[in-house]
Amino acid sequence: MSDLPKTDEFLGNIDRTPPKTSWMDTPIDIRKGMYCYAGNPKSLDYISLPNARSWNPLDDDWKLPENWQEIISEGFRERLDKFRSVKIYMDICVRCGACADKCHFFIGTGDPKNMPVVRAELLRSVYRNDYTKIGKMFGKWAGARPMTLEVLKEWWYYLFQCTECRRCSVFCPYGIDTAEITIFGRELLNLIGLNIDWIATPAANCYRTGNHLGIQPHAFKDMIDFFVEDIEEVTGVLVEPSFNEKGADVLFITPSGDVFADPGTYTAMGYLILFHYLKSKGLKVTWSTYASEGGNFGFFTSHEMMKRLNSKMYMEAKRLGVKWILGGECGHMWRVITQYMATMNGPADFLETPVSPITGTRFEHASSTKMIHIAEFMADLIKHGELDLDPTRNDHLNVTFHDSCNTSRGMGMFEEPRYVLKSVCNNFFEMPANTIKEQTFCCGSGSGLNAGENMELRMAGGLPRGNAIKHVHEKNDVNMVACVCAIDRAALPTLIDYWVPGVDVTGLTELVANALIMPGENARTTNLRFEDLPGREEESDE
Repeated sequence: MSDLPKTDEFLGNIDRTPPKTSWMDTPIDIRKGMYCYAGNPKSLDYISLPNARSWNPLDDDWKLPENWQEIISEGFRERLDKFRSVKIYMDICVRCGACADKCHFFIGTGDPKNMPVVRAELLRSVYRNDYTKIGKMFGKWAGARPMTLEVLKEWWYYLFQCTECRRCSVFCPYGIDTAEITIFGRELLNLIGLNIDWIATPAANCYRTGNHLGIQPHAFKDMIDFFVEDIEEVTGVLVEPSFNEKGADVLFITPSGDVFADPGTYTAMGYLILFHYLKSKGLKVTWSTYASEGGNFGFFTSHEMMKRLNSKMYMEAKRLGVKWILGGECGHMWRVITQYMATMNGPADFLETPVSPITGTRFEHASSTKMIHIAEFMADLIKHGELDLDPTRNDHLNVTFHDSCNTSRGMGMFEEPRYVLKSVCNNFFEMPANTIKEQTFCCGSGSGLNAGENMELRMAGGLPRGNAIKHVHEKNDVNMVACVCAIDRAALPTLIDYWVPGVDVTGLTELVANALIMPGENARTTNLRFEDLPGREEESDE
């Protein structure tokens, strides 16, 4: 952060002047602050990714295989044959530009190659050259170009300036999913070892220990035990979580960021409080210290890696003999579950369609995956009056809601989190309509870009979201942003500190737990962050 200019200077540095040369003739300029470090060779080796070696994107020599062009060409051909959508997306774009100003990275950088249409053209141009008659005949005049080292470096630089958020797809008149093109391009790069470490190492950790952080089972349990102590200090109630319990009704899986990184840790404390409260109502939930990660960085690597890392959830559910799976607050976890899991890792015919043992609600939309989101689970409980809530405990907060890209555009969950928020907070304010729900802006750090070395890129990509938060901060005195994504909870604090100082970030379940009245609890004078609740100090004196 210390290397970043002041916000006014940052905004002034965004150059929206069109380059003097066409995008094909504009040379690439890889510069610090705009890219992530190369993947650690040990991590690549562990998950059997090819061409594991140390390399630097700023060097001329990227230490590629001698036949790298052949590998890319063959990988391109295989995926065109395997994924019908890829070929369709390569062919049908008319370059209308409807997506151009919808990308947060284009808005924040002014770089034309961050227009979704041009980013996709980086790959389409090679497709036309190698796989279309018109491209072979007319070359550059038909928008075609051969695969060269310069083109490859351009691919790597700009495909990792896309968070796969799919906002551009909402505005595409042809329904082109540019995120799928990014996924496709990254798969090709992985074939020759062009990874970034913020993806490769978490993927390797998850394969080895069950979570992105590489935490062993005993350390995972130890961290939960620390939360138990903190909860008892705040509420006076000793919660008793279950681990690896065979025969429990529900297996709960959440992103490991909720267990090991603030402010996600307070969301994890919220889960523990909620499950303790519901135990007396007949809900038996168990945590797994082996399938201790809901997130899936394999999604940012390849379809095969996504499938491999995702399989642990069903395997653990089968081992423990639970009825269904409840998932925590994560973004890409839920995009993978909603769009891929049933066919990729299913069928999960050993599980049941989720039915709440408390309300009797049958979640038919989860009949294939056998998994439901904690937000829809809590919304159902609140609707049926099963949670005893005191929303005045959150009255010191003016809250807005950030729709995480993957839970909104990826699974269509818009109203459930808002219903929960309005039930536990009396002061809720929406950001502008063109920045929420289907049109939500990304945090700027998803799809594996939440590193430290690319901070300029992250602040640029997060500019539109920061601007929307600034709007409600100035208009409604909003001081808290709620979200249901672990990457958002990790990325937004840094983003907001830069663009909108004075606003904090929270998970949805943290706010629910603050408002939840637990049987036998002491008078609440602090929230889960041990911050005093205004006007309640006298309750402890009494």
